[in-house]
Amino acid sequence: MQKLYAHAGAALDGLLFDGMLIAAGGFGLCGIPELLIAAFRDAGTRDLTIASNNAGVDCFGLGHIWRPGRSGRWSRPMSAKTRSFMRQYLSGELELEFNPQGTLAERMRAGGAGIAGFYTRCQQLSYLSQELEPMPQFCSC
Repeated sequence: MQKLYAHAGAALDGLLFDGMLIAAGGFGLCGIPELLIAAFRDAGTRDLTIASNNAGVDCFGLGHIWRPGRSGRWSRPMSAKTRSFMRQYLSGELELEFNPQGTLAERMRAGGAGIAGFYTRCQQLSYLSQELEPMPQFCSC
């Protein structure tokens, strides 16, 4: 298996398809796979599900991927602070699933290990749990 490529597009050649899941690292704009994100943008893949700690900004980082029609679903611990992302979310063009950071990290780890579900205590004994009907205690990855 070749591990060195001339550019990010060559590394992703033959691996990208519409509707795929992308798990992107980084925090804010630090530590993001900037060249791979640009290769995704250039490849034109659509209807992506993205699991990430952030959504980037309008014209940088993951902001390239959540342009209209490019991504369909995001799983993340916090809301975006960019107008384009929020406009898409509020108009129903983009589905957003909030997860605490630890739960998001555990979902990724468990999924990579082949574990279909796991227990998490988030919301248990919180103000929300007092007001809502009891929810199942297991999350599905």
